[in-house]
Amino acid sequence: MNYAEILMRTILSVGLLLLIPRILGKQTLSNMTSNDFVISITLGSLAANLAFNVSLKFTYLVLSIVVITATSFLLSFIALKSRRLRSWISGSPTVLIEEGKIMEANMRKIRYTMDSLDQALRKKEIFNIEEVDYAVLEDNGQVSVLKKEAYQSVTKQDLGLALKPQAFPVELIMDGKLVEDNLKQHGLTREWLEKELDKKQKGKTLADVFYAVKGTQQQLVFDFYEDGLQQPLDRE
Repeated sequence: MNYAEILMRTILSVGLLLLIPRILGKQTLSNMTSNDFVISITLGSLAANLAFNVSLKFTYLVLSIVVITATSFLLSFIALKSRRLRSWISGSPTVLIEEGKIMEANMRKIRYTMDSLDQALRKKEIFNIEEVDYAVLEDNGQVSVLKKEAYQSVTKQDLGLALKPQAFPVELIMDGKLVEDNLKQHGLTREWLEKELDKKQKGKTLADVFYAVKGTQQQLVFDFYEDGLQQPLDRE
């Protein structure tokens, strides 16, 4: 057996699998439809054969992977341009609960059980089905839920409370290392961070910090290597 050939084929296989999501786009990963699922399984099988099945020609397998990737890209493009074909390619949402009533016919049509519905609702922290006004099974397999008004959470706007401006969190230290790019982009310096750290925790230096972030309300949060917990609940 040619170990060098298997090594090269495996490296190529992994490289192709890392490249394909960049070609197909992030939406394919975050919103995987049945079409995407079938293609991903096929690509995985071809990539595995490319890695170790030396009885199959390496060029044939690479060609198959390229063709399937191109086909998937083409289908995604067609779905983007044509709403009519999009439902055929990617599927369409199915209403499971409407105005608090379970749509048994819709569930039978897609072979979706009450156990699956109950489980999906529990993932949304809903344990009483009477709280649900609408539930929709999306084409990526996730269930979207609209609660009845009586069970919806109260917001600050509902209470008439003052709303504070928010900003996207900025990570300043990750895994004990200073994120220089984030500091520069936001006009911050190492010296400023050291001063803020000293205000928060006297005697600590940046070398003691495992993670630091500037939060949504511009507040600074530091997590240290030494947490000071006398009896941690869990220790690996």
